[in-house]
Amino acid sequence: MISFLKDGTQLLLEYQAESTAWVDRKLKESKKVTILKIFTFLSEDLLPKQTSDKLLDLHHFVETSKDDVHGEMSNESAYIDDSDDTKTFILGYLEGTYFKIRKDILGLKYDLSLHKEIPLDEKTFMTHRSISVFRKIDELIDEPIIISGDANGAIPLDEFKYLLKSFPNSTELDRYADARISRVLQDYFTTMSDGQRTLATYLSKKSRPKPVSPTQFLEQYELPKYRYLRDELTSNLNNWSSYIEKDWQNLMAEFLLLLFPKYIALLKNLYIKDFYTNAKIPTPRYIDFVLVDAKGSVDIIEIKQPFNERILSHGKYRDNYNPHKELSGSIMQVEKYLFHLNKWGHVGEQDILKKRHHELPPNFKINITNPKGIVILGRDDDFSNDQQWFDFEVIRRKYANIIDILTYDDLLRRLNNIIAMLDRTSPASGSHGAQP
Repeated sequence: MISFLKDGTQLLLEYQAESTAWVDRKLKESKKVTILKIFTFLSEDLLPKQTSDKLLDLHHFVETSKDDVHGEMSNESAYIDDSDDTKTFILGYLEGTYFKIRKDILGLKYDLSLHKEIPLDEKTFMTHRSISVFRKIDELIDEPIIISGDANGAIPLDEFKYLLKSFPNSTELDRYADARISRVLQDYFTTMSDGQRTLATYLSKKSRPKPVSPTQFLEQYELPKYRYLRDELTSNLNNWSSYIEKDWQNLMAEFLLLLFPKYIALLKNLYIKDFYTNAKIPTPRYIDFVLVDAKGSVDIIEIKQPFNERILSHGKYRDNYNPHKELSGSIMQVEKYLFHLNKWGHVGEQDILKKRHHELPPNFKINITNPKGIVILGRDDDFSNDQQWFDFEVIRRKYANIIDILTYDDLLRRLNNIIAMLDRTSPASGSHGAQP
């Protein structure tokens, strides 16, 4: 058996067996010895017997914890046997707040760093069938392994606990082996047991630790971002009248790629050709803002100031609230842009790419394939009855195939809903998706 002792600046490994004569023989023959197929020590790593005895007099127990790295409970001190069948090796040295273990001891590409406060036992280093925990990790990465503490790139202790629990036990390894053999032999033998079914049944019954989301940590960055957008939009809406239209459009444009994350680029003042106003000479047109998504498809966005007038008429006409002239005029303008853009086709794609390639990723392609328009204008916070909401939704759906109509209050609701969901699942909130 092995146990670990932290002695000041040294991390020691105690190896106990009925006989340790083979250790002395291996060190004499090859100047190194491998313990439990995991730890390979050199002759100089072995503490002299007298030094080991002094340490044992000072330290009569192995460091244990009620909440150790494996989550197990222990109320007893494990006493070190000071018989002649105990060998003490220097496993590592304290550097700052970490015990450093040489890479050659564990067969790693880099030295291993373990925080000095981590409780250690055999299961920290090896799992079923003498599988080296750190060697398995080392096979999958190409950088030093650091466990716990504040060092850059350190694996948090809770994550390391989860990792240890995730290693398959002996029964699972047998089932995996049976399943793989079954897949090879099932075409040739019909009387063999179904190893794959046995594995599936076993895994379905096995209690597994709750998986940790690999993207959960990103929420701590997303939540402040959307709160900032919401607060900035609210503040700007409260002072919109102090901006001329062009300044307002440029201000809103700064947030577009964050408000509509499917798009990767915003092209301002995009030149297109109108072949219908003048049949002989194409008339130049300029679209204020064109959005480009990750596949190169383009859409048009029209930004209007949140004017005081309603986006629907004040009164009814034949029991309907009709669109305000600003709304209908914006829709008509975007429809014309879409018409000219579609007619320009492949030639337009090449022209846009030629003139605006520096604003796009390298080796990128532009696609004018049924582009859609987005209109952002007005407010709907003054809607006072269900009929207004209903009529506005009818107007929206009428143009849904080519135009998406959004009010500034739509944007605020969208941001508030995103923030509400992030608040529920954010680690900082402590809820992790639980119902409030």
